[in-house]
Amino acid sequence: MEDFKKVSLADAEATETEAEEASSSRKSSNTLLLLRRFLEIQQRRAQAYAKLKQGFAEYMVSGGELGYQQLCSEITVEFNDCSKQVIEMESLFLNPDYDRLDLANLLRAIQTQEKQKLHLTATIQLLKKAGRPSERLVNHENCRFPKPMEHECVHLHEITEAAGTEEAEADAEYDNALKEAIRGVQDAVTTINEHLEEVKYEIEALES
Repeated sequence: MEDFKKVSLADAEATETEAEEASSSRKSSNTLLLLRRFLEIQQRRAQAYAKLKQGFAEYMVSGGELGYQQLCSEITVEFNDCSKQVIEMESLFLNPDYDRLDLANLLRAIQTQEKQKLHLTATIQLLKKAGRPSERLVNHENCRFPKPMEHECVHLHEITEAAGTEEAEADAEYDNALKEAIRGVQDAVTTINEHLEEVKYEIEALES
C-alpha cells in the first residue's frame, strides 16, 4: 500500500511539473509572437514617417496645400491605429497569462517617446511652413491700388534701428525653436532605438 502511495505522489508531482513547463512554454511562445508584432508596428511607423517627410518636401516645392493636408490626415489615422495596437499589447503583458510587467513598461516608454517625436515633427513642419520672420513673403491684401499699375504698399516703412532689432530677435527666437524641436526629435529617436534593442534582446532570449 505504501509503495502505491509513493508512486501516486511521484506521478502527481511529475504531472504538475509537466503542466508548469507547458504553461511556461506557452507564455514564452505568446510573448514572442506579441513582441514580433510590436516590431512590425514600429516598421509601419517608420514607413509613415518616411511618407510624411517626402510629402512635406514635395509640399515645400509645389505649395499644394490640399494634398499635404490630406496626407497629414492619412498619417494621423495610421499613427492612431499603431498607438491603439501597442496600448492593447501593453495591457496583455500585464495580464496573468503573460505576467510581464517589464515588457509592459518598456512598450509604454516607447509609446511616450513616439508621442513626443510625432508632436515635435509636426512642430518642425509648422515652423518650416511659416519660414523665418525676416524671410516671410509679404501679403499685399491690405494695400491700395489707385490705378491698375500703381501700388500704395502699406508695408513700406523706414527701417529703424528698433525695427531691425525686433526682426533679429524674432529670427533668433525662430531659430532656437527650430533647433530645440530638431534636437528633441533626435533625442526621442535615440531613446526609442535603445528600447528597441531591449525588445530584440528579449526576442533572442525567448527564441533560444
